[in-house]
This record gives sequence, C-alpha cells and structure tokens, in this order.
Amino acid sequence: MQRVVLVHGSVVGGRGTWAAQRPLADHFELVVLERPGFASGSHVERVDFDADAALVAGLVEPGDHLVGHSYGAVIALLAAAARPDELGSLTVIEPPATQVAAGDPVVDAFAAAGAALYASASRDEPEVFLRRFLEAVGSGFEPPSPLPPELAQGARALAVERGPWEAEIPLDALAATPFPKLVVSGAHHEAFDTICDVLERRLSAERVVLPGYGHVVQRHPAFNDVLADFVESAAKR
Repeated sequence: MQRVVLVHGSVVGGRGTWAAQRPLADHFELVVLERPGFASGSHVERVDFDADAALVAGLVEPGDHLVGHSYGAVIALLAAAARPDELGSLTVIEPPATQVAAGDPVVDAFAAAGAALYASASRDEPEVFLRRFLEAVGSGFEPPSPLPPELAQGARALAVERGPWEAEIPLDALAATPFPKLVVSGAHHEAFDTICDVLERRLSAERVVLPGYGHVVQRHPAFNDVLADFVESAAKR
C-alpha cells in the first residue's frame, strides 16, 4: 500500500486540515503529521519552515508521496528538495512561497501585506490576529468566539511563525528531481494562483484548479479523486 504523508499548514493541525481525506485510507496508508506546536497541549517558541522541513525530510521513507497544504506546502517543497531520490511524488496546495514569483506586483503586494500582518502579532490578541490572517489568505472560515482551545493554540503558533515570504525554494534542484509533481489551487486569490502557475512551469508539474472552497482546496469534492489518480499514476512509474 502506498504511503501518503500529509503536512498541514498554519493554525489547524493535521487531523483538522486533512479530515476530508480520511476516505483515502481505504486505498493508501495515510501518515497525518502534527507539526511541533500543534499536538494537544504542546508549545513552541518559534515555528520555522526550515526546521519543520528538516523534520519532515527525516520522516520520509523511500517511495512516499508527500502532500502539503499552505505553509505545509512550503515545508513540503523544501523537504522534497532535501530528499531528491526518495519521493514517489510531491503535491502542493497553494503554498505562500512568494519568492518563486517575486517581481509580480500582486505577489509582491501579498508578501508585503503578510510581513505587515505578522509584525502586528505581538500586539494583537490571538483571536484578532487569527481573524486578520484568515481574511488575508482568502479563507471563508469564521472561528467561534471565544476561540476553542485547539484554535487558540493554533493562533498562538501562528503568532510565532516565520513568514513564508522568507522561504527560498530551490526550484532548479526540484526541477531536476525524478518524481512527479502536482500543484493545486482554488482560483480564489490571484497571488496564490500566480505562485502555482510559476511552480507548474518551473517544475514541469501537473496543474489542477478546483474553485469554490477558498484556501482549503483539499475540501473540494473532486480533490480526493485527483490526488488518488495522481498518486497511483506516480506509483506506476
């Protein structure tokens, strides 16, 4: 059975991020990671994509299919570059890896707005900061108030997160890797679509657009079939 390693993004941990992918366990071995700071009751002083990428790269086994969402997709890109001969495939969903499309006015504005937002993290209450963040990434999620413990923990982790606009994705190295790549976006935010378009071109990746679910594209009813078909095709190679 093929192993699919799922890397969540900001705020919500693995179980919540990948809840819609549970039916895939009938066909694949799902490895749902909980990054440092997201397991119940855990706390970290800093969330850093480089540190988490090293952690994920150390967990990957030969032939694994790596899937990342949002900040987790940035981590997955970096982890994949660190294990170039190990992966069976790589799938990324709307990574906020703005440096790959630097120079595009919309992406540059998105990165600048992100930097300004994160600069306010130490001043804002966690719930206020979380709501501002969700609006910035195009999420339609309305968190309850007051925040339940799991979301409050995610908001605290978000407040100490290293900004993804700092991530340097080694596109040339990734393009030279032998495993297939899939890039997915939701047609809801021009900056995310532009970043995904660049990744498609630079990595010779397959590209899928699934509109209607905002930034949580993995909740689209067609996503599981798209991912399953891609993984099965990659495994046959």
